[in-house]
Amino acid sequence: MNVRERDIEDGYGRVTLVPETLDDLWHLKYVVEEGDTVSALTQRRVERKDDMTRSTGGERETLNVDLEVDDVEFARFANRLRVSGVIRSCDRETEIGNHHTVNVETHDEITVTKRWKPDQLERIEEAEDAEESEVAVATVEEGEAHVHTVEAHGVEERVTLTGTTGKGDDAGPREELFDELASVLENLDPDAVVLAGPGFTKRDAYDYIEENAPEVAEKTVVEDTASVGGRGVHEVLKRGAVERVAEEARVARESRLVDELMERVAGDGAAVYGLDETRKAVDYGAVEHLLVVDEFLREHRDDIDPLIEGAEQKGGDVTVLSSEFEPGQRVEHLGGVAALLRYRID
Repeated sequence: MNVRERDIEDGYGRVTLVPETLDDLWHLKYVVEEGDTVSALTQRRVERKDDMTRSTGGERETLNVDLEVDDVEFARFANRLRVSGVIRSCDRETEIGNHHTVNVETHDEITVTKRWKPDQLERIEEAEDAEESEVAVATVEEGEAHVHTVEAHGVEERVTLTGTTGKGDDAGPREELFDELASVLENLDPDAVVLAGPGFTKRDAYDYIEENAPEVAEKTVVEDTASVGGRGVHEVLKRGAVERVAEEARVARESRLVDELMERVAGDGAAVYGLDETRKAVDYGAVEHLLVVDEFLREHRDDIDPLIEGAEQKGGDVTVLSSEFEPGQRVEHLGGVAALLRYRID
C-alpha cells in the first residue's frame, strides 16, 4: 500500500492512498465503511441533450466525486473493490444526490475520510509495511549465485557469489558456494525466499540449505527459470512467484498462531475462544495475543472494538485473520474471536 497523505486529528481525518496489490484491495474492504466519504476519479455515464433537446444517450465522463458510502464489495476475481453510495460532491453539479459505484483497482488513488478506529489505522500501516518487507530472490547455477530483494521501491541486487563449477572432485568448493548463499539469506532474514535457476543446481542448493539452514528452507520455494541474475529475477516476477510466496508467508504466520491456540486449548488451557470468554480475558488483562476473523470483526464491530482497544492498552498483540484462508476459518468455527493468554483465568 502506498500511503501518500495522512491528515488525522483526534481520530478523524483523511488518508490518501494507492492500493498496489490485490491484498491491498482486500485490506480496504475492512477499512471503508458505511457513512465514510470516498473521494476518487471515476467514470460515469452522463445524459446530454443537443440543441434540439433530444437526448444524445449516455456518454461516459471522467469525474471527481465525493461519495458517501453505503456498501463495499471486494470482487477478487474482477480485481477490484466496488464502493457504492450517494454522490455528495462532484465536478458536474447535476450528478449530486445520485447513486454511483466507484470501481477501485490497483494503482488507483482514493481518499478515505472518516472517524478512524485504531485497528483500521493499524491495518493500513500493516499493508504499507507489507510492501516494504523483503522477499529475496536467489538465482543459482553451477559456479555462481545471485541474491536480489524485491521491495516497494523495486528490485535491489544484494550480492553475487562465484565458485568452482562442477561436481565430483569439486564437490567441496561447490558446497562452499551453497554455504555462502545460505549465510547471505540467513543474514538478510527476508519474509520469504524464491530460489530459482536452470537445471538441477537450484535443487541441490535447496537440499544443502534445508540441511544446514532449516529456518531459511522453511520459507523457501523453488522455481524454474532459464536464466540467473537480473534476467532470472525478471522471470520470477513475471510468473507472480513473489506475490505468491509473500501471501504464503502471511498465511504461515497466521497458521502458527492458530496452531498454538489449538495446542493450548487442548493442553494447559492458557487460551480462550468465543466472545464472552475473550471479553473476560481482556477485562482481566490476561490477553497475550488477540485473534479475530475479519468478517466477524466487520459484523460485530461494536463488540470487537473495545476488545482490541483493551488488549492493546494492556500490552497485548492483535492479529486480524483472513476468512479466506484456513487459519481464519478455524477460528471462525470457534466463534470468530479467540486469544492466547499470559496465564489461565479459570
